Order: sequence, then C-alpha cells, then structure tokens
Amino acid sequence: MRQHRTFPRLFGSLLLVVAAGVAGVGAAPGGGGAAPQAEPALRPLGQIVPVPAAVRPGGEPYALTPSTRIRVDDDSRESRAIGGYLAQLLRPSTGYALPVTDDDGRGGIRLRLSPREKALGEEGYRLESRPGGVTITAHRPAGLFHGVQTLRQQLPAAVEKKSRQPGPWQIAGGTITDVPRYGYRGAMLDVSRHFFTVDQVKRYIDQLALYKINKLHLHLSDDQGWRIAIDSWPRLATYGGSTQVGGGPGGHYTKDQYKEIVRYAASRYLEVVPEIDLPGHTNAALASYAELNCDGVAPPLYTGTDVGFSSLCVPKAVTYDFVDDVIRELAALTPGKYLHIGGDEAHSTSHEDYVAFMDRVQPIVAKYGKTVVGWHQLAGATPAKGALVQYWGLDRTSDAEKAEVAQAARNGAGLVLSPADRIYLDMKYDRNTKLGLAWAGYVEVQRSYDWDPGAYLPGAPASAVRGVEAPLWTETISETAHIDQMAFPRLPGVAELGWSPAATHDWETYKLRLAAQGPRMTALGIDYYRSPQVPWP
Repeated sequence: MRQHRTFPRLFGSLLLVVAAGVAGVGAAPGGGGAAPQAEPALRPLGQIVPVPAAVRPGGEPYALTPSTRIRVDDDSRESRAIGGYLAQLLRPSTGYALPVTDDDGRGGIRLRLSPREKALGEEGYRLESRPGGVTITAHRPAGLFHGVQTLRQQLPAAVEKKSRQPGPWQIAGGTITDVPRYGYRGAMLDVSRHFFTVDQVKRYIDQLALYKINKLHLHLSDDQGWRIAIDSWPRLATYGGSTQVGGGPGGHYTKDQYKEIVRYAASRYLEVVPEIDLPGHTNAALASYAELNCDGVAPPLYTGTDVGFSSLCVPKAVTYDFVDDVIRELAALTPGKYLHIGGDEAHSTSHEDYVAFMDRVQPIVAKYGKTVVGWHQLAGATPAKGALVQYWGLDRTSDAEKAEVAQAARNGAGLVLSPADRIYLDMKYDRNTKLGLAWAGYVEVQRSYDWDPGAYLPGAPASAVRGVEAPLWTETISETAHIDQMAFPRLPGVAELGWSPAATHDWETYKLRLAAQGPRMTALGIDYYRSPQVPWP
C-alpha cells in the first residue's frame, strides 16, 4: 500500500538538496556504473534517518576544531556519560581531544538538560547549530542521547571510522526540534535458534542506537536452545542451551553476562525486553526436565526448524512452579518494564489449555513487577490489564484473526506491530537472497517501509498502537555478517516508522535519505544489502 503524504514545506526543500546530491553521483545500484563522487563535507539537514519532526534550516555551519569542547550544563552522571560517549565517537576520526567539561564557557558542543522543556517529553530534543557552537537541549537524558545521534548524522560518514580522517567536520546551521511518534521502537534478536555472544549483541545495540531504537527484545528460549542461566533449574542452560539449529555447540548467558547486556543497552538508552516463549516452543526445556512433560519422558534435544510440536504440560502443578521460578529470576535481572511470555504457535496445546495457562501465567508476571508482552495469539485468551499484544500477522491473515486482535486493542491491550510480510528481517529480499526464509513472501526495502502503523490493523484504534518492532529470527542467521545483510538497510526504515510523524512518511524521499546512509553504514563496517530500489552513492 503506497502512502501519499505531504512533507512540511521546509523539510521538503531540504530533501531537494539531498535528491540533487544523490542523483548526481551516477553509480548504478549495487555498485556498478561510474565511480562514486566524494561525499560532501557539509551534509544537509535532510539526510537524517529517522526524519525529524521539525526542521528550520538557516545560517552558517558550525565547524569542529582542535579547540572544540563538549560542555555539560549540569554535572549529573548521565549527562557526563553522554558527553563522554560523544567524545569517544568523534575522537578517533577527528584526532581532536574534545574534553568533556562542565564549565560555562561559550562555543563547542553544549549538552543541556532543562526541567522546563516538558514538551520534549522523555525522548525528544532540540538541536541548534550556529557558527559559534551547537546546543542540544532535552528534558530527559534519553533525549540528549537521541540528539547526539542526530548530530552524528550531520557529520561526514568518515566520522565513524576508527582512524584519523581529513575532515572538515561541519554541522549544518539550523534548528531541529524532534520528538518520537511512538514510545515503543523495537528490534528483536533471536538468540535461541542460533546463539550470539555478548559482544555480538553489543554490536547490534550500537547499530540500533544510531537510529533511535529504544527496545531490544531478546528471544531467549525456543525448541532449539535455552539461553539464560536459571539457578533453580540449572539444566535449562547447561543442557537445554547446549545446541542450536544444525547441531552446533549453542551456548547461554550467565546471569552476569545477561546483566552486562542489560547495562550496555541502558547506556545506549535501550530497554531489554526478555522473552521466554510459553507454552509452546519449549522443547529445550522439556528435554532438560522430564517432569515438565505430561508423560514424564524427556524428548531429545532438537536442532531442526519445525514449529508447533512442543508444549508444557498445562495441568501439572510443577509447570507453574517452573514458570514462577523462571520469571522470578529473570525479572530480578531485568530493570525494564516488560517481560515477554511468547504464546505463539502453541499448536500442541488445546485452546482450553492455552487459555487456562495464560490465565495462570500472566498474574505471575505481574507478581514480579513486570508488564506482560505476548505474541498476538495472546488475544485468543484474555490479555492482562496493560498487556502489549505483538501482532506478527500478514496482509493475508484471516479477517477473524485480525478482528480478535483488534477487539483486544479495543478492550485496552496495547499493540506492537511486527507484520511478518513487512518487517520480519529474516524474510528474503527476493528469490536470489541466499539467507532467510520466504514463508511470508519477499520483503524488499520499499515494502518494509511503505505502510502506516497507525492505520494498519482494521478495527484497532490508532491510540492502541504503542509502536513497532522488527524481529530477526535466526534459522539461517548464524554470524554477525548475516545480521548485517538481513537487518540493513531495512531496519532504519522501521526505526523511522516508529519515530517520525506520519506526515513525513514518503518512499520517494526516504529512499534518497537512506541512500545517503550507505557510506555511514560502510564506515561502521556494516555489510548491508545493496537493494536495487535505493540509489546508493
């Protein structure tokens, strides 16, 4: 479905500048054609992804120099940490010292928290650039951090490199005032089918932060592997986590390793949403503990990719002892608001058992201070008060199933939209894509971007939509390079759907801004898919 909307006039004029710059490069999509021209030293404001809510261009740019300082208005730990983060980003490529200071001098890059700027909310910011300096103002630290990502995108892509580059380092003059459309802007990484190390997850977190994603959903358990240590049920990790799809060695996170992921995500203003998929997708748990099976017999570990064959034994009391222990320990490790209980593809569980199970499990989540998130099959039971229902259906999903989810939304459930034929990052781009699956169809870059979350699900009130999330399932994804190929360049578009105003949603202008991100992704070492739909420079 194509959306035809009108950009604010000033922003539209900026995009004409971008279009001229990108169209003039002359390189064919995918790397053919003429040699690419050098990236302009001064990047127009209109090249930012996600597109800001309001832009007022004007005046001369600010140029970083060896004397530039990063000034933090208040001496709070978070403000200083953001200043240090910015300095660490800029020092290797510029070669400048960029000291972080709380002096009240003029010039440089100023990070300013203001309790009066309530209109900027929890994550908004204002960035003002003049020849004398740059000021980022926010009501809360998350806003400062997001403003830093926008400043970063104003500098040439070479700023992302880890060795000294020639510059110049200029930030276009003007003012950006920016707040997100949705509070939930997520990406999911399935570490169960293939295990990814702490460092690999951290790398993904850094990539997400650049595009203002604020939720990292970790799919920690499935038929193929259990990835988090649980002290009260130790074989879940040591045995259930010992393999993966294809029979590899698997792995799991110790509690300290999981806490390190949570801490690192928080430093990038991402909240970790852990998922334990229940009552289906549980073969790793069933293989680890025979008593969780109705017949008391543990099945073998599973390394294939079929779904829907496993289920916890709903009538057994031990099942709820198990669930209580797992949720208690995981909640204690997770400072964020949400805990995901899965609930999808429970084909081996009767509808009556499924409803009974969810009626017992959702209060356990609340008991340990968390809010339930579940895949949209949860709507077939009774979602707990305040629960989020994550919709992963397709355009061709039955009207009855869509209606069930819409009814849950009308009854008060929040919606997180993850339509598989739009933003499942493991779907192939086209029939020639080596990685990924195609059960939901091919999902090229335009298809992943060109839809409106606020009007996607018939019968669901727009006010119920809390945001979007792009899942990356890993049946065929086993390396960092695979993550790069499948997540990029689709993920920036999902981030824009979650952040930017609906009025800015336009494929023809977005693809030009996305093209301008190509050199930045390359400088970051992201081996992205060169979609022929995008005029890459």
